[in-house]
Amino acid sequence: MNNHSKTLRLTRLALLAAIVLVLAYTPLGYIHIGPLAITPIMIPVTVGAILLGPTEGAILGGIFGLTSFSTCFGSDAFGTTLMTINPVFTFLTCVPTRVLAGWLPAVIFKALYRKEQPLRANAAFGAAALAGPVLNTVFFMGALVLFFYRTDYLQSFVTALGAANPLVFVLLFVGVQGAVEAAAGFVVSGILSRAVYPVLHRS
Repeated sequence: MNNHSKTLRLTRLALLAAIVLVLAYTPLGYIHIGPLAITPIMIPVTVGAILLGPTEGAILGGIFGLTSFSTCFGSDAFGTTLMTINPVFTFLTCVPTRVLAGWLPAVIFKALYRKEQPLRANAAFGAAALAGPVLNTVFFMGALVLFFYRTDYLQSFVTALGAANPLVFVLLFVGVQGAVEAAAGFVVSGILSRAVYPVLHRS
């Protein structure tokens, strides 16, 4: 990769990182419904992962994770409560999970994509676009259950939801908002990445 290509790649990464930051620190980034929030922030993370690759996807996911962790210092009631319980576990719930959620869609895309096979190429865009929001939810909720399920705070939600076990709790806790976030990410990330990828990867 020559210097010009590296500069273009860094510029594209910086642009997507700026979008993540704008979404994270404006009302556009978090639509609160109950203790959790629908967030479109995974859209630029997923698009970046597909267009730029696993490393850039992980970086964008890490930026998202750090902004999410920053809300645990007072601006988000749920996250702030987790911080008072265990700051280290809160960091692990917010940041590494988002790094993985940014990295894996790129890995999935690279494994599936074949330029000379249109159906497989379309499937690669769709699978990666869906993987972003789904993996974000799975990893975040998995860490939340792993680190905080036995705490009085989360048990209050378990009792209120009438959840019989951790899996039922996750399904009830995420609910419709998780499905909406996944559907929106699948459609928007898929369309954007499918449109832009051929322009960035002309051979």
